[in-house]
This record gives sequence, structure tokens and C-alpha cells, in this order.
Amino acid sequence: MRQHFEALQKTGANHVPLSPLSFLHRAESLHAARTAVIYGNIRRSWAETCDRIRAVAAGLMGLGVAQGDTVSVLSPNIPELFELHFALPLTGAVLNTLNTRLEPETIAYILDHADTKLVVVDRELVPLLSQAFDRLGRTLPVVEVADPNAPGETLGGPTYESLLSNEPLPVVLPDDEWNAIALNYTSGTSGRPKGVVYHHRGAYLMALGTGTAWQMPPYPVYLSVVPMFHCNGWGHPWLMAMLGGTMVFTRVPAADRILAAIRTHGVTHFGAAPIVLQMLAEAESNATPFDPAIRVLTAGAPPPPSVLEKTRAMGFDVMQVYGLTETYGHISQCLWQEDWDDLTPAEQSELQAQQGIAFPMVEEVTVIDRASGAPVPRDGNSQGEIAIRGNTVMAGYYKDAEATAAAFADGWFWSGDGAVVHENAYIQIRDRLKDVIISGGENISSVEVEAVLYRHDAVQAAAVVAMPHEKWGEVPCAFVELRDGIQATSDELIAFCRANLAAFKAPKAVIFETLPKTSTGKIQKFQLRNRAKSLE
Repeated sequence: MRQHFEALQKTGANHVPLSPLSFLHRAESLHAARTAVIYGNIRRSWAETCDRIRAVAAGLMGLGVAQGDTVSVLSPNIPELFELHFALPLTGAVLNTLNTRLEPETIAYILDHADTKLVVVDRELVPLLSQAFDRLGRTLPVVEVADPNAPGETLGGPTYESLLSNEPLPVVLPDDEWNAIALNYTSGTSGRPKGVVYHHRGAYLMALGTGTAWQMPPYPVYLSVVPMFHCNGWGHPWLMAMLGGTMVFTRVPAADRILAAIRTHGVTHFGAAPIVLQMLAEAESNATPFDPAIRVLTAGAPPPPSVLEKTRAMGFDVMQVYGLTETYGHISQCLWQEDWDDLTPAEQSELQAQQGIAFPMVEEVTVIDRASGAPVPRDGNSQGEIAIRGNTVMAGYYKDAEATAAAFADGWFWSGDGAVVHENAYIQIRDRLKDVIISGGENISSVEVEAVLYRHDAVQAAAVVAMPHEKWGEVPCAFVELRDGIQATSDELIAFCRANLAAFKAPKAVIFETLPKTSTGKIQKFQLRNRAKSLE
């Protein structure tokens, strides 16, 4: 019997490479008349957007872009960057979205390490790219986006719009779904960024799984807040083509622009880091709540429960998701449970801050004790490391076989995040493993201490790291950014923590300053750890 099953072969009829380019074909066929893009005065249908994408792909190939080439893009969230998420894969090239807030030296490093063949640059960011070229010691060919909504300079390269004069390419899937579709660099919270390679299969499944996990209906109106240089906007640009959604752009993710866009365009969904939600809550403190509620995903750092409580009052239905650059973005969700309905808002927010359970397209997300190799018990107390396996785990680190092998040890991707598992199987991060503070033999979660600090009215942002201590080995040290116009002393904040935590967990020092952050809102704790080493 077995030989009869084995005789059946993959053919063009029963096996098609998975790729987000399939969603482009669907959008062109099914959603042609629907609005795909809103940006200022621009309104484009899916038919117009697909025509532009296919013409841009042809224009890029005319400039010599070929299969496997890296094309870097330095741009804010605008329609052109959205289009390139399809146009570059259509050429067979690899999309490398550059973090627009990086310093020139790091951009130069990425351009060199990524073997970039061409750069597409928004003209407002030409000065930044020019400085990066200076650090690189050479220039690269450029295509320039001339956005009338922003000032700009030129390096003399062809414009993006000039690419549209080409005869559009047909939508053709890759020969192999394992082909690279994107090269994303880690945020560099602990040193030089690493190049993370995504393949077409993973990008397809990320979009499909996100739609299912978010219970997203057809034709959503999605506000583009998550930077598309961060895990390709969590895969949401590809998802919108599948659902026939509308992408709304504000170029600058300022609170007033975001809130105005939500009201003006009937936004139904968006994603944002906790720091953005906090910014929106402060800007909208006395306004009428949105009705119906806006569906929001938040990720990037465990959100303080106080922020979740404030945004719920605004009419935001926020779901915490968890992931890494190496997993194409979110791979677990804190799915609401019915038995939470009768809890107080504060209790609900505490539960919503958990990282939850695996997305549908992820095979497994678990917490493992690295010493024993066994999953930790579901007691909410035993800590291990989050380990992941599935089709939305990266192909590997670009030009770094050693780091790839270490990340994939024993058949898992090791996240570096310390976590516990609750009785209901929900995961909750306690800390990055390197951020756990061991004081007198007791483990202290910096996330737990930070959550208490965020509840103080004066605290805008907080980060807790280990500070050397003669007796206890190390103790918590808090770096705090105060809200404008509100004062607090270190003694006041330490007392507040002692009133809400075990005494040994309270910070022994508080430093007031503007906290160093990545462009995605993550606090760069490695800088603070280095500072704290000198504070003994």
C-alpha cells in the first residue's frame, strides 16, 4: 500500500510555493475597486496600487536589480514603502528596510553587511544616507522618493515615480518558497545588529496566522503606525492585500495625527508599541471613548498594566502579542478569556500584560528549563527560557553561521527571554535573561519593578537594571524619565516601590534622565547596565 502513496508526486496542480505575492494577485482580482491607500489627498484603489507595484518592479529590474540582490529602503511609513513590500519580491530581490532613526555609522554597517546593491531613499532622509555613505567610504546607486508632504534633498538619482513608466510585470510566484523575501536587522539593544533572513513561506504564513489570531474581518481600515522597518510592520502590509484592507498613512506617528486619522477615516485596526499607546492615552485623556472600539495589537516590550487600563478607557481593545525580529514579529497572543469579564479593570490589565499562547501558524511556543531541558511546570513561578519552533522562525542570521547554530540549538529557536507559565498555559515574561537581577540569591524581575514605577503619576518611562552591591552582589537601580511638569524625588519613588513590592525588590537608587531608546521604543538597557556598573 505504501508504494501507492509514495508514487503520488508534487506537480504544478497540487503544490504551489507559498508567497505573499499570492495576496497581490488576489487583491488585483477580487478587491480591484476598493480603496487600498489613503495618504493626505491621495486615494488609490487596489487596481491602481497593483498596477504601480508591477510597474515599479519592472523599473527596478531595468536598473539591474535581480534575483537575490539586497535592496535597502530608507523611508518613513508612506505608500511607496508599502508598494515595495510587493514590488521587490516580484523581482526576486530581497527587501531590507532600514531603521530611520539609526545613526549614520550603523546604517553604513548594515549597507555593507547586507551587500546592498541599490538604496531607495525618501528625500527627507537623504542627509542621513549621505552621512552613512561617508562612513561607508563609498556611494551606492539610489532611487529617490519625492514626497510633496516633506522637504527633501537629492543625490541626483532617478525618482521612484519615474519607475512607473515601465511596462508592468506579471505577478509570478517564486520558484522556491524558501527564497529570501526580506532581510531585517535586529534593533541593536545589545550591540551590533544581526541580519535576520525571512523567506516567502514564513511571510505568507505570518499574514495568514495574524488574520486568524486577530479575528480580522474582510476590508479592515488599518492605520500604519508600526514602522515597516520593524519586522516588515509585523507582516501587516501583506495581510492587508489578502483582506482587501485600506492602509492609512500619516508619515509621522505623532499623537495628534494618529487620533485625527482614526476619526477621519474610520480606522478599525492598528498596531503600536506600548510607548505609543502611552503617548495616545496622555493626548486623549478627557475625550469620548471610541465606539465601536478600535482593535489594537501591542508588542515590543511588556506593556505596563497602567497603560492598558488607560487605553481601555479610551475605547481601544488592546491585545498584547509577543515576538522577536527572528520570528517575523508576533508569535503569541494574550487572548481574552471569558472568566476575566467580571474582574476589575486593574485585574484585567494585569492579565492582559501576559504574553499568552501561540498564534495559529506557530507550531510551538514553550518555556524550557535550560539546565534540565524540560518544560517548566505551569505554576506561574518556575522560570525558564521561551523557546519557539515553527514556519515563522527565520531562515537564519545573514553571514553568521555560528550565531545561527547557537540560536537553533536542540531544534528550538531560543529567545533569550526568561518567563513563567501560568496554570491556563499562558506565558508571562519575567525578564530578558541578561536583565534578571540576582540580589542575595533572590531573582528580581526588572519588568515587575518597572510595572510598579509606571503606576506613579510622575513616571513617563522607567528601566531597572542591576547595580553592583558589596553585600548583596547586585541590587535594582531605576533609571526614570519624568513627565513634563511633574516632579518626584528618588526617595519618593523608592518608598512607592517598597509600598507595592517586597522590600528587597525596590530600587536602591533612582537616576533621573532621558532614557536611551531604539526607534521601536525599546529602552537600550545595555547602555544603562554599563552606567550602573559605576554606581556602586
